Amino acid sequence: MKIVTRKTAREIDRRTIEEFGVPSLVLMENAGRAVARVVMDEYPSAERIAVVCGAGNNAGDGFVAARHLASAGKNTSVYLAEKRRKYKGDAKTNLEALFAAGADVRELGGRLPRAKDADVIVDAVFGTGLDRDITGFYEKLVKFMNGSGKPVVSADIPSGLDSDTGRPLGAAVRADVTVTFAHAKLGMCLHPRVGLSGKIYVADITTPRDLERNIPHELATFGECAELIRKRDPDSHKGTFGHLLVFAGSPGKSGAAVLCAAAALRAGSGLVTLGVPRSVSQAVEEKTTEVMSVTLADSKDGTFGEEACEEAIEHLKNGKTALALGPGISTSHGAGELVRTLVRECPVPMVLDADALNVISLDPSVLTKAKNPVIVTPHPGEMARLCGSDTKRVQADRVGTAAGFSEKYGCHTVLKGARTVTATPEGKVFINPTGNPGMASGGTGDVLAGVIAGLLAQEYSCAEACVLGVFIHGHAADLLLEETGTFGFTASEISDKIPASVNSVLSATEEKFFRTIG
Repeated sequence: MKIVTRKTAREIDRRTIEEFGVPSLVLMENAGRAVARVVMDEYPSAERIAVVCGAGNNAGDGFVAARHLASAGKNTSVYLAEKRRKYKGDAKTNLEALFAAGADVRELGGRLPRAKDADVIVDAVFGTGLDRDITGFYEKLVKFMNGSGKPVVSADIPSGLDSDTGRPLGAAVRADVTVTFAHAKLGMCLHPRVGLSGKIYVADITTPRDLERNIPHELATFGECAELIRKRDPDSHKGTFGHLLVFAGSPGKSGAAVLCAAAALRAGSGLVTLGVPRSVSQAVEEKTTEVMSVTLADSKDGTFGEEACEEAIEHLKNGKTALALGPGISTSHGAGELVRTLVRECPVPMVLDADALNVISLDPSVLTKAKNPVIVTPHPGEMARLCGSDTKRVQADRVGTAAGFSEKYGCHTVLKGARTVTATPEGKVFINPTGNPGMASGGTGDVLAGVIAGLLAQEYSCAEACVLGVFIHGHAADLLLEETGTFGFTASEISDKIPASVNSVLSATEEKFFRTIG
């Protein structure tokens, strides 16, 4: 599902009007009518509707919604934050239509609405154009709606929510339902306040589809991920679905290696071979059954030795289709040499995770020398080290950070965390909606690396492996949360749930995060 920034939303509106000849009044009419429809669909027994309007075009959407609600027989009251004479353009046209029809329109004059008897409040105060903090009377108006105890339906975006960052601009409406126009907004899909939009409807207001082609941001959906999952022919065999090689583990961290390899099998890789330092080979053998294993030279401290580089290349040449590198390998000298060598010489696509990223952070430019596609899967701290930044800055602009890194170094970036961001070298960005706080436990990142690498081994493209892998990984945790009703599940339990997650995605009958109307 396409999602847009403030700038892109404005540009689509402008081009729709100027290049395609759709009058702005028509767009406003379609938007307001959609709000009215959702109010009646979501709250069919509601009879008294309060529409709270600001000063701009978002107010105009509210005026149209009020007209349609009144025409449907609803007892509708419209509250103006500004004096009647201050409204201009399309908003003024629709406000005058309300007065002409004898609607109940009231200027607030600095007083809060009297909406105690309202069944539903429509929030039409600020739209996506807001880029400053809400203060004064408007702040009081937002707090009034939040404290009203009434269901709130927001027009386009909850008033006060930054449409680009997802952060409240001083204060923000906490909507039960949001009817957004043409496309969902990026800020609705990001933390820290992703829940402020409530249930989201995307209303078709007749902006041309041609204008969607160059939108770089998308939200991963059940429907789109289901289309990515490939059907298996009845005569398939293990050789059909690739052979992943995993280099991972060191003393005390053999579990990371096992989790990564096992998750790749759960994601459908036909064969998985786990390569570890000789020092941990026995521990790995005891923990694995379906995964094959090979040992590489180790150093005095038990981590990968310098001689492991040549051995690793030879193993990769023997029918492997993808590589996962990094979980638990440490940042020792030998491990560092292995990472840098494989980035430069690996003959197959690869996923870099955990300690491999810490090694790369010393000189990320090595990524530009890769022979084959590279996927990096950092958490915010690792991303900060890769960028020479800090975690706070990364979290303040997750989309920009991931996109900038991918563009600079020509790799695919999976920036983990709540609403994981996937960025491609071509500038595409995907936001993932699945997952929950129960995933905040050791090993879940190792599982994700294995899932993505397992898909990559099956010859999914890098973008497909990232988007689908992140989605089914998060959804597996969501299924566990539904079953347990609480947190405390482990990374291996998430891994075991991957096949059920895939089946759930394939059988999903409706979109669980957004609903489209029109």
